[in-house]
Amino acid sequence: MKRLMTWERDLVDAMYRQTRFSSRRVRKRVVFKHGECNVVQGNVAKRRRRYLQDIFTTLVDAQWRWTLLVFAASFVISWAFFGFIWWTIAFAHNDLEYIKLRNTQPELIVNMTHTVCVTEVSSMMTAFLYSVETQTTIGYGNRFVTEECPEAIFTMCIQCITGVFIQAFMVGIVFAKLSRPKKRAQTLLFSRNAVICHRDGSPCLMFRVGDMRKSHIIEAHVRAQIIRKKVTKEGEVLPFYQQELHVGADGGEDRLMFIWPTTIVHKIDRSSPLYMLSASDMLKERFEVVVMLEGVIESTGMTTQARSSYLPSEVLWGHRFVNVVSFRKETGEYEVDYTLFNNTYDVDTPLCSAKQLDELKLEYTKTAKSVMDRTQSANMFQRFASAASVDHLDPASDESLDSGRLHIRSHSIPNGVLASELEPLNNNKHGACFTMGGLTITTTAPSIPNLSSINERTSSGNSINSSNYSNNNSLSTLPLSPSSASTASGATIVPSAPGSNVRSKQSNPRRLSIKQDQLPIDSMC
Repeated sequence: MKRLMTWERDLVDAMYRQTRFSSRRVRKRVVFKHGECNVVQGNVAKRRRRYLQDIFTTLVDAQWRWTLLVFAASFVISWAFFGFIWWTIAFAHNDLEYIKLRNTQPELIVNMTHTVCVTEVSSMMTAFLYSVETQTTIGYGNRFVTEECPEAIFTMCIQCITGVFIQAFMVGIVFAKLSRPKKRAQTLLFSRNAVICHRDGSPCLMFRVGDMRKSHIIEAHVRAQIIRKKVTKEGEVLPFYQQELHVGADGGEDRLMFIWPTTIVHKIDRSSPLYMLSASDMLKERFEVVVMLEGVIESTGMTTQARSSYLPSEVLWGHRFVNVVSFRKETGEYEVDYTLFNNTYDVDTPLCSAKQLDELKLEYTKTAKSVMDRTQSANMFQRFASAASVDHLDPASDESLDSGRLHIRSHSIPNGVLASELEPLNNNKHGACFTMGGLTITTTAPSIPNLSSINERTSSGNSINSSNYSNNNSLSTLPLSPSSASTASGATIVPSAPGSNVRSKQSNPRRLSIKQDQLPIDSMC
Protein backbone atom coordinates (compact mmCIF):
# COMPACT_ATOMS: atom_id res chain seq x y z
CA MET A 1 0.00 0.00 0.00
CA LYS A 2 2.83 2.35 0.81
CA ARG A 3 4.41 1.71 -2.57
CA LEU A 4 1.12 2.49 -4.28
CA MET A 5 0.94 5.81 -2.48
CA THR A 6 4.43 6.78 -3.66
CA TRP A 7 4.22 5.47 -7.22
CA GLU A 8 4.67 8.95 -8.69
CA ARG A 9 7.90 9.52 -6.79
CA ASP A 10 9.29 6.18 -7.95
CA LEU A 11 8.34 6.97 -11.55
CA VAL A 12 10.10 10.33 -11.68
CA ASP A 13 13.09 9.03 -9.74
CA ALA A 14 13.43 6.28 -12.32
CA MET A 15 13.33 8.88 -15.08
CA TYR A 16 16.06 10.89 -13.37
CA ARG A 17 18.18 7.78 -12.89
CA GLN A 18 17.77 6.88 -16.54
CA THR A 19 18.83 10.37 -17.52
CA ARG A 20 21.90 10.18 -15.30
CA PHE A 21 22.98 6.87 -16.80
CA SER A 22 22.57 8.20 -20.33
CA SER A 23 23.92 11.70 -19.65
CA ARG A 24 27.18 10.93 -21.43
CA ARG A 25 25.19 9.81 -24.46
CA VAL A 26 22.83 12.80 -24.43
CA ARG A 27 25.45 15.51 -24.01
CA LYS A 28 29.12 15.37 -23.15
CA ARG A 29 30.51 17.85 -20.68
CA VAL A 30 32.25 21.05 -21.64
CA VAL A 31 33.74 21.32 -18.14
CA PHE A 32 34.36 18.24 -16.03
CA LYS A 33 33.35 18.11 -12.38
CA HIS A 34 36.97 18.61 -11.27
CA GLY A 35 37.23 21.80 -13.34
CA GLU A 36 39.20 20.66 -16.38
CA CYS A 37 37.84 21.84 -19.72
CA ASN A 38 36.94 19.10 -22.18
CA VAL A 39 38.33 20.99 -25.18
CA VAL A 40 41.15 19.94 -27.52
CA GLN A 41 42.79 22.52 -29.77
CA GLY A 42 43.44 20.92 -33.16
CA ASN A 43 44.69 21.84 -36.64
CA VAL A 44 46.61 24.91 -35.45
CA ALA A 45 49.03 26.30 -38.03
CA LYS A 46 52.70 26.27 -36.90
CA ARG A 47 51.64 24.89 -33.56
CA ARG A 48 55.06 23.66 -32.37
CA ARG A 49 56.80 26.89 -33.21
CA ARG A 50 54.17 28.87 -31.33
CA TYR A 51 54.64 26.67 -28.28
CA LEU A 52 58.43 27.07 -28.40
CA GLN A 53 58.11 30.83 -28.61
CA ASP A 54 56.52 30.71 -25.15
CA ILE A 55 58.70 27.95 -23.74
CA PHE A 56 58.25 29.00 -20.09
CA THR A 57 54.44 28.68 -20.16
CA THR A 58 54.75 25.50 -22.20
CA LEU A 59 56.95 23.86 -19.58
CA VAL A 60 54.78 25.09 -16.71
CA ASP A 61 51.65 23.66 -18.32
CA ALA A 62 53.38 20.43 -19.36
CA GLN A 63 53.15 17.26 -17.32
CA TRP A 64 55.74 16.66 -14.65
CA ARG A 65 57.59 13.92 -16.54
CA TRP A 66 58.22 16.23 -19.48
CA THR A 67 59.28 19.11 -17.25
CA LEU A 68 61.75 16.98 -15.32
CA LEU A 69 63.06 15.51 -18.56
CA VAL A 70 63.75 18.98 -19.95
CA PHE A 71 65.23 19.98 -16.56
CA ALA A 72 67.78 17.15 -16.64
CA ALA A 73 68.45 17.36 -20.37
CA SER A 74 69.22 21.08 -20.23
CA PHE A 75 72.06 20.53 -17.75
CA VAL A 76 73.48 17.45 -19.47
CA ILE A 77 73.43 19.10 -22.90
CA SER A 78 75.12 22.25 -21.57
CA TRP A 79 77.81 20.20 -19.81
CA ALA A 80 78.48 18.19 -22.95
CA PHE A 81 78.52 21.27 -25.17
CA PHE A 82 81.06 23.16 -23.08
CA GLY A 83 83.03 19.96 -22.53
CA PHE A 84 83.46 19.70 -26.28
CA ILE A 85 84.64 23.34 -26.37
CA TRP A 86 87.22 22.63 -23.65
CA TRP A 87 88.46 19.59 -25.56
CA THR A 88 88.71 21.68 -28.74
CA ILE A 89 90.79 24.35 -26.94
CA ALA A 90 93.12 21.70 -25.54
CA PHE A 91 93.44 20.00 -28.92
CA ALA A 92 94.21 23.27 -30.72
CA HIS A 93 96.88 24.16 -28.15
CA ASN A 94 98.51 20.68 -28.32
CA ASP A 95 97.68 20.11 -24.68
CA LEU A 96 96.38 16.61 -25.33
CA GLU A 97 99.66 15.38 -26.87
CA TYR A 98 101.78 17.10 -24.23
CA ILE A 99 99.87 15.60 -21.30
CA LYS A 100 99.97 12.16 -22.97
CA LEU A 101 103.75 12.32 -23.35
CA ARG A 102 104.14 13.58 -19.79
CA ASN A 103 102.20 10.63 -18.45
CA THR A 104 103.77 7.96 -20.70
CA GLN A 105 107.25 9.22 -21.64
CA PRO A 106 108.26 12.01 -19.23
CA GLU A 107 111.92 11.92 -20.36
CA LEU A 108 110.91 13.35 -23.75
CA ILE A 109 109.54 16.57 -22.28
CA VAL A 110 112.31 17.40 -19.84
CA ASN A 111 113.60 20.27 -21.92
CA MET A 112 110.12 21.45 -23.13
CA THR A 113 108.60 24.67 -21.74
CA HIS A 114 104.95 24.08 -22.77
CA THR A 115 102.12 25.53 -20.64
CA VAL A 116 98.67 23.97 -21.02
CA CYS A 117 95.40 25.98 -21.14
CA VAL A 118 93.62 23.70 -18.68
CA THR A 119 95.55 21.31 -16.51
CA GLU A 120 94.74 17.59 -16.53
CA VAL A 121 92.44 17.78 -19.58
CA SER A 122 93.75 14.95 -21.75
CA SER A 123 90.60 13.43 -23.25
CA MET A 124 86.96 14.04 -23.99
CA MET A 125 85.95 12.50 -20.68
CA THR A 126 88.25 14.73 -18.65
CA ALA A 127 87.01 17.76 -20.61
CA PHE A 128 83.41 16.80 -19.72
CA LEU A 129 84.33 16.46 -16.04
CA TYR A 130 85.99 19.86 -16.08
CA SER A 131 82.86 21.34 -17.71
CA VAL A 132 80.71 19.95 -14.89
CA GLU A 133 83.09 21.30 -12.24
CA THR A 134 83.12 24.74 -13.84
CA GLN A 135 79.36 25.08 -14.35
CA THR A 136 78.43 23.74 -10.92
CA THR A 137 81.36 25.55 -9.22
CA ILE A 138 82.50 22.34 -7.55
CA GLY A 139 86.25 22.84 -8.08
CA TYR A 140 88.02 19.67 -6.90
CA GLY A 141 91.43 21.31 -7.47
CA ASN A 142 93.07 18.97 -10.03
CA ARG A 143 91.83 20.90 -13.08
CA PHE A 144 92.02 24.66 -13.49
CA VAL A 145 92.52 27.33 -16.15
CA THR A 146 95.90 28.93 -16.64
CA GLU A 147 96.87 32.33 -18.04
CA GLU A 148 98.23 30.80 -21.21
CA CYS A 149 94.99 30.85 -23.26
CA PRO A 150 92.67 33.88 -23.31
CA GLU A 151 90.04 31.84 -25.15
CA ALA A 152 89.92 29.43 -22.20
CA ILE A 153 89.32 32.31 -19.78
CA PHE A 154 86.55 33.67 -22.01
CA THR A 155 84.92 30.23 -22.30
CA MET A 156 84.99 29.81 -18.53
CA CYS A 157 83.13 33.13 -18.06
CA ILE A 158 80.51 32.25 -20.68
CA GLN A 159 79.89 28.84 -19.14
CA CYS A 160 79.44 30.29 -15.66
CA ILE A 161 76.87 32.78 -16.93
CA THR A 162 75.07 30.11 -18.96
CA GLY A 163 74.98 27.74 -16.00
CA VAL A 164 73.43 30.37 -13.73
CA PHE A 165 70.84 31.22 -16.38
CA ILE A 166 69.83 27.59 -16.96
CA GLN A 167 69.64 26.90 -13.24
CA ALA A 168 67.50 29.96 -12.54
CA PHE A 169 65.22 29.19 -15.50
CA MET A 170 64.61 25.56 -14.59
CA VAL A 171 64.25 26.22 -10.87
CA GLY A 172 61.74 28.94 -11.70
CA ILE A 173 59.71 26.50 -13.80
CA VAL A 174 59.65 23.90 -11.05
CA PHE A 175 58.69 26.49 -8.44
CA ALA A 176 55.95 27.86 -10.70
CA LYS A 177 54.52 24.38 -11.17
CA LEU A 178 54.55 23.72 -7.43
CA SER A 179 52.93 27.05 -6.52
CA ARG A 180 50.36 27.24 -9.28
CA PRO A 181 46.94 28.57 -8.18
CA LYS A 182 45.45 25.58 -9.98
CA LYS A 183 46.57 23.39 -7.10
CA ARG A 184 44.86 25.70 -4.60
CA ALA A 185 41.65 25.26 -6.58
CA GLN A 186 41.69 21.54 -5.74
CA THR A 187 40.76 22.41 -2.14
CA LEU A 188 37.74 24.46 -3.25
CA LEU A 189 34.66 22.25 -3.26
CA PHE A 190 31.45 22.31 -5.29
CA SER A 191 28.36 20.31 -4.40
CA ARG A 192 27.76 17.16 -6.41
CA ASN A 193 24.27 18.31 -7.42
CA ALA A 194 22.43 21.57 -7.88
CA VAL A 195 18.88 21.93 -6.56
CA ILE A 196 15.76 23.87 -7.49
CA CYS A 197 13.37 24.96 -4.76
CA HIS A 198 11.53 28.04 -3.56
CA ARG A 199 13.15 30.75 -1.46
CA ASP A 200 11.11 33.76 -0.33
CA GLY A 201 8.33 32.78 -2.73
CA SER A 202 10.50 32.59 -5.85
CA PRO A 203 11.94 29.51 -7.55
CA CYS A 204 15.72 29.41 -7.33
CA LEU A 205 18.56 27.32 -8.68
CA MET A 206 21.08 26.65 -5.91
CA PHE A 207 24.47 25.00 -5.56
CA ARG A 208 26.96 24.96 -2.71
CA VAL A 209 30.64 25.95 -2.57
CA GLY A 210 33.13 25.35 0.22
CA ASP A 211 36.78 25.78 1.16
CA MET A 212 38.47 23.08 3.20
CA ARG A 213 41.57 25.14 4.13
CA LYS A 214 42.00 27.50 7.05
CA SER A 215 43.63 30.14 4.85
CA HIS A 216 40.75 31.95 3.19
CA ILE A 217 40.10 33.18 -0.32
CA ILE A 218 40.12 36.99 -0.36
CA GLU A 219 37.70 38.91 -2.60
CA ALA A 220 35.93 35.69 -3.49
CA HIS A 221 33.19 36.04 -6.07
CA VAL A 222 31.23 33.52 -8.07
CA ARG A 223 29.98 33.41 -11.65
CA ALA A 224 27.75 31.04 -13.59
CA GLN A 225 27.01 30.55 -17.27
CA ILE A 226 24.59 28.29 -19.07
CA ILE A 227 25.72 26.68 -22.33
CA ARG A 228 23.08 25.38 -24.69
CA LYS A 229 21.96 25.40 -28.29
CA LYS A 230 20.22 28.47 -29.70
CA VAL A 231 18.74 29.40 -33.07
CA THR A 232 18.76 33.12 -33.86
CA LYS A 233 15.99 35.03 -35.62
CA GLU A 234 17.98 34.81 -38.84
CA GLY A 235 18.17 31.02 -38.60
CA GLU A 236 21.78 30.85 -37.44
CA VAL A 237 22.44 27.85 -35.22
CA LEU A 238 24.64 28.53 -32.19
CA PRO A 239 25.46 25.08 -30.75
CA PHE A 240 27.29 26.45 -27.69
CA TYR A 241 25.52 29.68 -26.85
CA GLN A 242 26.79 31.09 -23.54
CA GLN A 243 24.48 33.14 -21.36
CA GLU A 244 25.31 34.63 -17.98
CA LEU A 245 23.32 33.58 -14.92
CA HIS A 246 22.95 36.20 -12.20
CA VAL A 247 24.04 34.43 -9.03
CA GLY A 248 24.85 35.53 -5.51
CA ALA A 249 24.90 34.52 -1.89
CA ASP A 250 22.21 35.25 0.69
CA GLY A 251 22.04 38.96 -0.07
CA GLY A 252 22.14 38.49 -3.82
CA GLU A 253 25.70 39.78 -4.26
CA ASP A 254 28.30 37.70 -6.07
CA ARG A 255 31.01 38.64 -3.52
CA LEU A 256 31.30 36.19 -0.66
CA MET A 257 32.60 36.20 2.88
CA PHE A 258 34.00 32.76 2.26
CA ILE A 259 34.60 31.44 5.77
CA TRP A 260 32.27 28.41 5.58
CA PRO A 261 30.27 26.56 2.92
CA THR A 262 27.93 28.97 1.17
CA THR A 263 24.85 28.28 -0.92
CA ILE A 264 24.89 30.22 -4.19
CA VAL A 265 21.44 31.21 -5.45
CA HIS A 266 20.20 32.04 -8.93
CA LYS A 267 16.70 33.50 -8.84
CA ILE A 268 14.60 32.15 -11.70
CA ASP A 269 12.77 35.26 -12.88
CA ARG A 270 11.82 36.71 -16.26
CA SER A 271 15.45 37.43 -17.14
CA SER A 272 16.57 33.89 -16.32
CA PRO A 273 17.20 31.33 -19.08
CA LEU A 274 15.44 28.76 -16.87
CA TYR A 275 12.25 30.80 -16.66
CA MET A 276 10.23 28.55 -18.99
CA LEU A 277 11.59 25.18 -17.83
CA SER A 278 9.43 22.88 -15.71
CA ALA A 279 10.44 19.67 -13.97
CA SER A 280 9.46 17.57 -16.96
CA ASP A 281 11.34 19.92 -19.31
CA MET A 282 14.42 19.54 -17.13
CA LEU A 283 14.52 15.83 -17.97
CA LYS A 284 14.50 16.52 -21.71
CA GLU A 285 16.46 19.77 -21.91
CA ARG A 286 20.09 19.74 -23.05
CA PHE A 287 22.26 22.36 -21.36
CA GLU A 288 25.19 22.72 -19.01
CA VAL A 289 25.56 25.19 -16.16
CA VAL A 290 29.23 26.10 -15.70
CA VAL A 291 30.07 27.68 -12.33
CA MET A 292 33.31 29.51 -11.48
CA LEU A 293 34.69 30.64 -8.13
CA GLU A 294 37.48 33.23 -8.27
CA GLY A 295 39.51 34.96 -5.60
CA VAL A 296 42.94 35.83 -4.23
CA ILE A 297 44.88 33.26 -2.23
CA GLU A 298 45.55 34.70 1.21
CA SER A 299 48.94 33.02 1.68
CA THR A 300 50.47 33.75 -1.75
CA GLY A 301 48.51 36.71 -3.12
CA MET A 302 47.90 34.95 -6.45
CA THR A 303 44.53 34.76 -8.17
CA THR A 304 42.89 31.36 -8.48
CA GLN A 305 39.80 30.06 -10.21
CA ALA A 306 37.90 26.85 -9.51
CA ARG A 307 35.35 25.48 -11.96
CA SER A 308 32.64 22.86 -12.08
CA SER A 309 29.48 22.17 -14.06
CA TYR A 310 26.00 20.70 -13.73
CA LEU A 311 24.03 18.79 -16.36
CA PRO A 312 20.21 18.61 -16.25
CA SER A 313 20.47 15.12 -14.75
CA GLU A 314 22.45 16.62 -11.85
CA VAL A 315 19.80 19.22 -10.96
CA LEU A 316 17.45 17.92 -8.24
CA TRP A 317 13.99 19.45 -8.41
CA GLY A 318 12.25 19.95 -5.09
CA HIS A 319 15.34 19.55 -2.91
CA ARG A 320 17.21 21.76 -0.48
CA PHE A 321 20.70 21.51 1.00
CA VAL A 322 21.21 20.26 4.53
CA ASN A 323 22.78 22.70 6.99
CA VAL A 324 26.43 21.85 7.62
CA VAL A 325 27.39 24.55 10.17
CA SER A 326 26.71 24.00 13.86
CA PHE A 327 27.88 25.62 17.09
CA ARG A 328 29.76 23.57 19.66
CA LYS A 329 29.11 24.81 23.17
CA GLU A 330 32.01 22.79 24.57
CA THR A 331 34.66 24.66 22.58
CA GLY A 332 32.73 27.80 21.62
CA GLU A 333 33.49 27.23 17.94
CA TYR A 334 31.47 26.82 14.79
CA GLU A 335 31.98 23.40 13.26
CA VAL A 336 31.52 22.50 9.58
CA ASP A 337 30.56 18.89 8.88
CA TYR A 338 31.68 18.14 5.32
CA THR A 339 30.05 14.71 5.41
CA LEU A 340 26.76 16.59 4.87
CA PHE A 341 28.16 18.85 2.15
CA ASN A 342 26.34 17.05 -0.69
CA ASN A 343 23.27 15.98 1.28
CA THR A 344 19.83 17.31 0.36
CA TYR A 345 16.27 16.75 1.54
CA ASP A 346 12.88 16.95 -0.16
CA VAL A 347 10.78 20.10 0.08
CA ASP A 348 7.36 21.07 -1.30
CA THR A 349 8.03 22.59 -4.71
CA PRO A 350 5.64 23.15 -7.63
CA LEU A 351 6.77 21.30 -10.72
CA CYS A 352 5.53 24.01 -13.08
CA SER A 353 7.88 26.43 -14.72
CA ALA A 354 8.45 29.82 -13.13
CA LYS A 355 6.53 31.43 -16.00
CA GLN A 356 3.46 29.30 -15.30
CA LEU A 357 3.60 30.14 -11.61
CA ASP A 358 3.84 33.87 -12.32
CA GLU A 359 0.84 33.72 -14.63
CA LEU A 360 -1.14 31.76 -12.06
CA LYS A 361 -0.35 34.37 -9.42
CA LEU A 362 -1.42 37.09 -11.82
CA GLU A 363 -4.75 35.39 -12.50
CA TYR A 364 -5.39 34.94 -8.78
CA THR A 365 -4.73 38.64 -8.24
CA LYS A 366 -7.02 39.68 -11.09
CA THR A 367 -9.93 37.55 -9.93
CA ALA A 368 -9.79 38.80 -6.33
CA LYS A 369 -12.46 41.45 -5.66
CA SER A 370 -10.99 42.98 -2.54
CA VAL A 371 -7.82 43.20 -0.56
CA MET A 372 -9.09 40.50 1.80
CA ASP A 373 -9.97 38.17 -1.08
CA ARG A 374 -6.63 38.92 -2.67
CA THR A 375 -4.82 38.00 0.53
CA GLN A 376 -6.86 34.83 0.96
CA SER A 377 -6.26 33.87 -2.68
CA ALA A 378 -2.53 34.42 -2.36
CA ASN A 379 -2.38 32.39 0.85
CA MET A 380 -4.46 29.62 -0.69
CA PHE A 381 -2.30 29.62 -3.81
CA GLN A 382 0.90 29.40 -1.79
CA ARG A 383 -0.60 26.59 0.29
CA PHE A 384 -1.66 24.49 -2.66
CA ALA A 385 1.29 25.38 -4.90
CA SER A 386 3.88 24.51 -2.27
CA ALA A 387 2.15 21.37 -1.04
CA ALA A 388 0.94 20.08 -4.39
CA SER A 389 1.95 19.83 -7.99
CA VAL A 390 0.08 22.02 -10.47
CA ASP A 391 -0.85 20.31 -13.71
CA HIS A 392 -3.13 21.00 -16.66
CA LEU A 393 -4.24 17.52 -17.67
CA ASP A 394 -5.53 16.49 -21.05
CA PRO A 395 -9.30 15.77 -20.75
CA ALA A 396 -8.90 12.74 -23.00
CA SER A 397 -6.33 11.23 -20.69
CA ASP A 398 -8.64 11.08 -17.70
CA GLU A 399 -12.34 10.54 -18.30
CA SER A 400 -13.23 10.98 -14.64
CA LEU A 401 -12.23 14.66 -14.75
CA ASP A 402 -14.11 17.49 -16.40
CA SER A 403 -12.40 19.13 -19.33
CA GLY A 404 -11.04 22.63 -19.07
CA ARG A 405 -9.96 22.37 -15.45
CA LEU A 406 -6.72 23.15 -13.74
CA HIS A 407 -5.93 20.20 -11.47
CA ILE A 408 -4.09 20.46 -8.17
CA ARG A 409 -3.01 17.18 -6.63
CA SER A 410 -3.98 17.25 -2.97
CA HIS A 411 -3.86 14.69 -0.18
CA SER A 412 -6.58 15.94 2.10
CA ILE A 413 -9.41 18.35 2.65
CA PRO A 414 -8.06 21.35 4.58
CA ASN A 415 -9.09 21.67 8.21
CA GLY A 416 -11.81 24.18 8.90
CA VAL A 417 -14.09 23.19 6.02
CA LEU A 418 -17.57 22.48 7.39
CA ALA A 419 -19.40 19.36 6.34
CA SER A 420 -22.41 21.52 5.49
CA GLU A 421 -20.28 23.38 2.92
CA LEU A 422 -19.51 20.24 0.93
CA GLU A 423 -21.69 19.59 -2.07
CA PRO A 424 -21.84 16.16 -3.73
CA LEU A 425 -20.46 15.79 -7.25
CA ASN A 426 -22.62 14.94 -10.22
CA ASN A 427 -22.37 11.85 -12.43
CA ASN A 428 -21.72 9.59 -9.44
CA LYS A 429 -18.23 10.98 -8.91
CA HIS A 430 -16.49 10.45 -5.60
CA GLY A 431 -15.75 13.61 -3.70
CA ALA A 432 -17.31 16.96 -2.92
CA CYS A 433 -17.16 20.68 -3.71
CA PHE A 434 -16.25 23.44 -1.31
CA THR A 435 -15.19 27.09 -1.55
CA MET A 436 -11.94 28.58 -0.29
CA GLY A 437 -10.25 31.90 -0.92
CA GLY A 438 -12.85 33.02 -3.46
CA LEU A 439 -12.37 29.89 -5.59
CA THR A 440 -14.55 26.84 -6.00
CA ILE A 441 -12.53 23.68 -5.37
CA THR A 442 -13.69 20.22 -6.38
CA THR A 443 -12.10 17.37 -4.45
CA THR A 444 -12.27 13.93 -6.02
CA ALA A 445 -10.95 11.43 -3.51
CA PRO A 446 -11.51 7.67 -3.21
CA SER A 447 -11.31 8.17 0.54
CA ILE A 448 -14.56 10.20 0.34
CA PRO A 449 -17.04 7.65 -1.04
CA ASN A 450 -20.03 9.96 -0.85
CA LEU A 451 -21.26 13.02 0.97
CA SER A 452 -23.78 11.14 3.08
CA SER A 453 -21.08 9.11 4.78
CA ILE A 454 -19.30 12.32 5.74
CA ASN A 455 -22.50 13.82 7.19
CA GLU A 456 -23.11 10.64 9.15
CA ARG A 457 -19.68 10.79 10.76
CA THR A 458 -19.72 14.51 11.51
CA SER A 459 -22.48 16.50 13.02
CA SER A 460 -23.79 19.59 11.27
CA GLY A 461 -21.53 22.60 11.72
CA ASN A 462 -18.46 20.61 12.72
CA SER A 463 -15.33 20.88 10.64
CA ILE A 464 -13.81 17.86 8.94
CA ASN A 465 -10.53 16.50 10.22
CA SER A 466 -8.27 16.27 7.20
CA SER A 467 -6.26 13.46 8.77
CA ASN A 468 -9.35 11.24 8.67
CA TYR A 469 -10.16 11.99 5.04
CA SER A 470 -6.73 12.15 3.39
CA ASN A 471 -5.68 10.12 0.40
CA ASN A 472 -2.42 10.21 -1.48
CA ASN A 473 -4.08 9.76 -4.87
CA SER A 474 -6.79 12.40 -4.53
CA LEU A 475 -7.14 15.25 -6.99
CA SER A 476 -8.40 18.77 -6.33
CA THR A 477 -9.45 20.74 -9.39
CA LEU A 478 -10.07 24.44 -9.94
CA PRO A 479 -12.86 25.17 -12.49
CA LEU A 480 -11.79 27.25 -15.46
CA SER A 481 -13.68 29.40 -17.91
CA PRO A 482 -12.97 28.97 -21.66
CA SER A 483 -13.63 32.64 -22.30
CA SER A 484 -11.09 33.93 -19.82
CA ALA A 485 -7.50 34.79 -20.65
CA SER A 486 -5.40 31.67 -20.88
CA THR A 487 -2.56 30.86 -18.59
CA ALA A 488 0.73 29.27 -19.50
CA SER A 489 -0.95 25.88 -19.88
CA GLY A 490 -3.90 27.18 -21.82
CA ALA A 491 -6.37 27.50 -18.95
CA THR A 492 -7.59 30.33 -16.70
CA ILE A 493 -8.98 30.40 -13.21
CA VAL A 494 -12.51 31.66 -12.54
CA PRO A 495 -13.64 32.78 -9.10
CA SER A 496 -16.72 31.38 -7.47
CA ALA A 497 -20.11 32.93 -8.00
CA PRO A 498 -20.95 35.95 -5.89
CA GLY A 499 -23.66 34.04 -4.08
CA SER A 500 -21.55 31.06 -3.25
CA ASN A 501 -20.94 30.11 0.34
CA VAL A 502 -17.49 31.49 1.21
CA ARG A 503 -16.08 31.34 4.70
CA SER A 504 -14.39 34.67 5.33
CA LYS A 505 -12.85 33.38 8.53
CA GLN A 506 -11.39 29.90 8.62
CA SER A 507 -9.12 28.03 10.90
CA ASN A 508 -5.59 27.62 9.66
CA PRO A 509 -5.89 24.75 7.15
CA ARG A 510 -3.29 22.05 7.16
CA ARG A 511 -1.15 22.00 4.10
CA LEU A 512 -0.69 18.24 4.10
CA SER A 513 -1.60 15.51 6.53
CA ILE A 514 1.00 13.01 5.35
CA LYS A 515 4.60 12.25 6.14
CA GLN A 516 7.53 13.88 4.39
CA ASP A 517 8.33 10.79 2.29
CA GLN A 518 4.78 10.82 0.87
CA LEU A 519 4.84 14.37 -0.50
CA PRO A 520 3.63 14.49 -4.12
CA ILE A 521 6.60 16.39 -5.47
CA ASP A 522 7.02 14.12 -8.47
CA SER A 523 3.95 15.13 -10.47
CA MET A 524 4.49 16.76 -13.82
CA CYS A 525 3.48 20.12 -15.25
